[in-house]
Amino acid sequence: MNFKLLYEISVSLLLARWKQTLVAAIGVTFSITMFVALLSFMTGLNDLLDGLILNRTPHIRLYNELKPNETQPINSTNKQLGTYNFIQSIKPSNKGLQIQGAGAIIKSLQLDPRVLGVAPKIVCQGFYQVGSTDLTGVINGIDVAEENRLFKFSDYVVDGNYQDLKNTPNSIVLGKGAAETMLVQVGDIVQITSTKGVKMQLKVVGFFRSGLQDIDKVQSFTSLKTAQKLLGEGNNYISDIQIKLHDILQAPTIAKEYQKLYGVDAIDIQTANSQFETGSKVRTIISFTVGITLLIVAGFGIYNILNMMIYEKMDSIAILKASGFSGKDVKAVFIGIAVSIGIFGGGLGLLSGFGLSALIDQIPFETASLPTIKTYPINYNPNFYIIGGIFSIITTYFAGYFPARKASQIDPVIIIRGK
Repeated sequence: MNFKLLYEISVSLLLARWKQTLVAAIGVTFSITMFVALLSFMTGLNDLLDGLILNRTPHIRLYNELKPNETQPINSTNKQLGTYNFIQSIKPSNKGLQIQGAGAIIKSLQLDPRVLGVAPKIVCQGFYQVGSTDLTGVINGIDVAEENRLFKFSDYVVDGNYQDLKNTPNSIVLGKGAAETMLVQVGDIVQITSTKGVKMQLKVVGFFRSGLQDIDKVQSFTSLKTAQKLLGEGNNYISDIQIKLHDILQAPTIAKEYQKLYGVDAIDIQTANSQFETGSKVRTIISFTVGITLLIVAGFGIYNILNMMIYEKMDSIAILKASGFSGKDVKAVFIGIAVSIGIFGGGLGLLSGFGLSALIDQIPFETASLPTIKTYPINYNPNFYIIGGIFSIITTYFAGYFPARKASQIDPVIIIRGK
């Protein structure tokens, strides 16, 4: 097999039908371009939506849930065969929401090599007083430094300085929705009443916007000390321990381990946001399906063009075989044509896909609900380009294989006799 000669023949056939070749290459280019751009945009969107959850959600949350005592006194009596105990209207235990020994638990967690960071938290139900009206609110007492390091708290403070929450006593960062309802500005004083009846006047040092409007209407943040005062509790009162891990995939296993070790309730991020994670996977599957469909459609276009080329080049094929070229050589010529179209169109498509993705990445996308987003999200994952390039070659190879196989089986005697 003379590869140089076969290469020259392939080039001659390509140039002889350069318009059809160009159309086939453009089809591959368009398919790869849309494949890369679509996946980059859709996965970027998934990352954006996941970030709204992941940035503000701990990998593991330790807390005490209000629930009835699991062991009732009547169940400790001697059981008689064939009898059952039915207990109704069981009241929650007096255990309370406080995590006992929270300080020791936090120190233990910080020594765990699997843990990236630990942030204590206090969740307090209360009311924002606006004239004679009380608005329901949720006040979160946080360790400002750790909350910002682990959950990017500063990215969501749209007005004011988040560090004032730590430096200014009796201060609060209000949810933007709550602030708009109460018509307050940074520097104003708001009165908060906890469910325990404690009233405090807090200075507004900033506004918080999570991107979820319903949450921003009720949620606000104070320091741990301020939240403890609001609840009338001591300095050791902690209701939640938020944990971030180095490997988020280990969260379900480690959560069960901590629950048994520390005797508290624990929930991992996968369990808490299972529906959201399912939605992200479905969107990714749809993106890949659409992109691959585009490539298959382009493959059919190449198949049709090569079929027409073989039909029009019957004389040339007959002469090649009559001159001593084998069916294998003829097959190699037409497969080479198809793969050349795939390589050229695929390479140009990858460049065009990157350019289109970069263009989308520069389009302004500003919305009040997403304060950290300024342009449309794009994910420049190199795997998309690798998949697109490989799939373009595979698609065009099979698109050329069947016409090439047909060409290799042509009997030159029958063609020449017919002429």
